[in-house]
Amino acid sequence: MSSEAGTVLTMRAIGKSFPGVRALDGVSLTVAEGEVVALLGENGAGKSTLMNILAGVFKDYEGEIEVGGQVAHIHSPRDARRHGIAMIHQELNLVPELSIADNLFLGRERALLDRRGTEARTAELLRGLGLDLSPRTLVKQCKIAERQLIEVAKALSQNVRVLVMDEPTSALADAEVRRLYGVIRDLTGRGVAVIYISHRLEELEEIADRVVVLRDGRHIGERHRIDRDELIQMMVGRPLGEMFPRAAGGSTGEELLTVEGLSVPGEPGSGRTPLREVSLTVRAGEIVGVAGLMGAGRSELLESIFGVHRAAGGAMTLGGRPYRPKSPKAAIRRGVALVAEDRKAQSLVLGNTIGFNVGLPSLGRFLRLGVVAARRANAAVERQVRELRVKAPGIRFTVGNLSGGNQQKVVLAKWLLTAPSLILMDEPTRGIDVGAKAEIHALMSALAAEGKGVLVASSELPELLAMCDRVLVLCEGRVTAEFPRGRATQEAILEAAMARRQVTA
Repeated sequence: MSSEAGTVLTMRAIGKSFPGVRALDGVSLTVAEGEVVALLGENGAGKSTLMNILAGVFKDYEGEIEVGGQVAHIHSPRDARRHGIAMIHQELNLVPELSIADNLFLGRERALLDRRGTEARTAELLRGLGLDLSPRTLVKQCKIAERQLIEVAKALSQNVRVLVMDEPTSALADAEVRRLYGVIRDLTGRGVAVIYISHRLEELEEIADRVVVLRDGRHIGERHRIDRDELIQMMVGRPLGEMFPRAAGGSTGEELLTVEGLSVPGEPGSGRTPLREVSLTVRAGEIVGVAGLMGAGRSELLESIFGVHRAAGGAMTLGGRPYRPKSPKAAIRRGVALVAEDRKAQSLVLGNTIGFNVGLPSLGRFLRLGVVAARRANAAVERQVRELRVKAPGIRFTVGNLSGGNQQKVVLAKWLLTAPSLILMDEPTRGIDVGAKAEIHALMSALAAEGKGVLVASSELPELLAMCDRVLVLCEGRVTAEFPRGRATQEAILEAAMARRQVTA
């Protein structure tokens, strides 16, 4: 960032209230041309609310916004676009039934009339982000990580002066993150101001010029120097437990899950990576990690073990008995649970209550003469919610109104109530704050200590290296390496993730 760069955005004394909640209380923020400002805070600190005001999602608010030194009346997304403000939302705002090109230019109907032009521009933007996708591909056929990069392309398709990126790397592996960094540097080099929201503190030293911290809807402070411990203390306002509370050399039991030569075909147009003769084991009391780049087959592997996809070859055993689930329901009956990658689309009924969501897969346990024993069920749900410290007024609170970290705790509570022996976790800490991450890591360690098996897929290599007893690496649906704890390194994992053949660990 140039030291002579002028201020492009000023948000002054911004306030916002929701029923019973003061979400923002007099928050101010400035950003200069070509500057990357990281906006930090726990889930519920007010980061997304502040940025949604800037993007025109919330039309009523207190305070004043200036863009380029002029007062900007932003009360709709159209107002924001007119002032050159674009936002990549954490919860992706794409229309699954439309093509990538149609999503990029949605709301700009004049541009959509030029089909050839929009598809050519879309192809150019996708290539710049390293995506080998046709502009005519339907978004519903794309993986979560691909959709996240499509959101980036959508923002870049506009004449942007201020770009807000809300958790842009949460579903991306290291290679895609590096590519995104290159895009950000190119934008800031052209004078675009970037506001960058992330829970991955390790990113800030590389990408941020300045860090602003919010807590409980208030501006706590800002720093030009990145000090991880200081920033965490500013964010949470309390001492934080160890981030990765798992000691090396924990005791493990008998083999709980064995997978031998598992092959699962892809479906044409589905965007699903086929699995090719995958073999692995998970012992009781063990945490096994699954690493790989976007499209490596991590989610497909966990979903296949959970009965979402039917195997074409290979064999599995669970607890010493043959295991071939025909559906997730059959997997749940055998004591398997899946914390899915996309909690909003795959794991939660957002319009319903915490109690409904947590109790849903366990209703059979509370049936009496065909009727649910509501008092007993509610007591079990409340106990589970209390143990996981879900921040909510009660179990009748709507899940869609919870922060991302608390939504993820509801997903975990739901599955723990089924008393599983094997827990599959797909990006379990995606898009949640450091406090919630530490709690989920502690829970993973506790589950392993209880003798349960944990198979976790994650894009965050530090998480896998710190928490896992072994790390399995996939590339294009094949296992290319397996590293025991202590011998795995980020470099070795990345090398194996880009290799199409077996790598010696």
